[in-house]
Amino acid sequence: MASIIARPHILLHSSSPSFKLNPSSSLFRYPKFPNSLPFNRRRAFCSVNSTSHHKSESISIVNDLLDYLNESWTHFHATAEAKRQLLAAGFHLLNENEEWNLKPGGRYFFTRNMSCLVAFAVGEKYDVGNGFYAIAAHTDSPCLKLKPKTASLKSSSYMMVNVQTYGGGLWHTWFDRDLSVAGRVILRRSDNSFVHKLVKVKRPILRIPTLAIHLDRTVNQDGFKPNLETHLLPLLSMKLEDTSSESKEKTAALSSKASHHPLLMQILSEELKCDVDDIVSIELNVCDTQPSCLGGANNEFIFSGRLDNLASSFCALRALVDSCESPGDLASEQAIRMVALFDNEEVGSDSAQGAGAPTMFQAMRRIVAGLANTYVGEGTFERTIRQSFLVSADMAHGVHPNFTEKHDEHHRPELQKGLVIKHNANQRYATSGITSFLFKEEFVVRNDMGCGSTIGPILASGVGIRTVDCGIAQLSMHSIREICGKEDIDIAYKHFKAFYQNFSSIDKLLTVDS
Repeated sequence: MASIIARPHILLHSSSPSFKLNPSSSLFRYPKFPNSLPFNRRRAFCSVNSTSHHKSESISIVNDLLDYLNESWTHFHATAEAKRQLLAAGFHLLNENEEWNLKPGGRYFFTRNMSCLVAFAVGEKYDVGNGFYAIAAHTDSPCLKLKPKTASLKSSSYMMVNVQTYGGGLWHTWFDRDLSVAGRVILRRSDNSFVHKLVKVKRPILRIPTLAIHLDRTVNQDGFKPNLETHLLPLLSMKLEDTSSESKEKTAALSSKASHHPLLMQILSEELKCDVDDIVSIELNVCDTQPSCLGGANNEFIFSGRLDNLASSFCALRALVDSCESPGDLASEQAIRMVALFDNEEVGSDSAQGAGAPTMFQAMRRIVAGLANTYVGEGTFERTIRQSFLVSADMAHGVHPNFTEKHDEHHRPELQKGLVIKHNANQRYATSGITSFLFKEEFVVRNDMGCGSTIGPILASGVGIRTVDCGIAQLSMHSIREICGKEDIDIAYKHFKAFYQNFSSIDKLLTVDS
């Protein structure tokens, strides 16, 4: 099975941080780029002199991506942070359970399950039947999730936490890391109603220790092959011994009915500033506490967890926000610009908040009907879909310097060389010859190597929307700590922004089914 990924030929690199664009391609004639949105949070850098004072720094979104990654320990936090940024940019929050009052020139968004988000901006010259220009990505990443009953005691003294694997992670990378928990809880209010709250314990409270070499002499020859059920349990604490009879009775009573260690619940209650009894449900991930940062001798890399696929999500979100931040940015737009961030891609997308659900297309139908006021003509939504274009943005496998044989020798994507576009003859990706015409310089994964899949084919096959699968090259995909090129982030952002701003004019130049 062959998988082809190509880089956009219009993005040319020079020795300076600035970008050279093909002047013959009208899609990539960029206006001036706005400064980054303000952030006051501390950023983490792996080396001392990590910030550049180059004059082009003002157009880079890399530092803002680091902030986003450090906020977004879970898919819930990623969605909440996206929501915060959209509200700060003037987007109006909608509710799927309520009627929508939309108008040309408006900017809107809604969330589902606080792990899926759809945002859109309506062109001021939009006419019913015109298309959507959408970028779709996902908020989830492979991780360890706490089981419904997490309390476990080993050797009578070790307080362990029961976890289950989510997605196809490189689980050996989770050993000997400083870990914690984050996610959401359901709290009982004083009036006996319930509220959803996000929680993040920033200090390391968990660790999965490896077995010492002295007790596993052949591990380097036979390979590290942990049992995911018995060897992947994080250590929370040592059981405290209290000889008082009152304490023993209290502990026995708690242990007999508690699904979680009282110590863990106490930590959560302190973070949430509530009573332990107010916590009625938890949905938590195990998370690495090491911050995302710049790295490499020239700070050219981003070292982080969850780059797959929060890097794509942030580039898409930021491109939408910046493409319509000024009053006149939507004045001549005839289409609707959209970003959709889905959950559960790593486990097949088949959920109410995943790309397998009709979330995005239901939203499109509602938007079309709402902007049409009272009358929607025959086939209006179908015509809208035929004039729409979807970019499915997910990370791509860069060629590994120590495993170059995993790629075809003539087609090898490298970091710092821009976006790649993905092809697969067996439709693991949704790209066609038509949808990939904006990109060139292809690379091929070896025929005897498998490839991943994305939400592109799921969305494309749902209603027949034209789709291209693309992504940013990275190394260590699905490790607890991944790596990508810093410049690729800015290239992706600018490419996505140009897509929103200029695709209307480009699409008119191509005729296929006439």
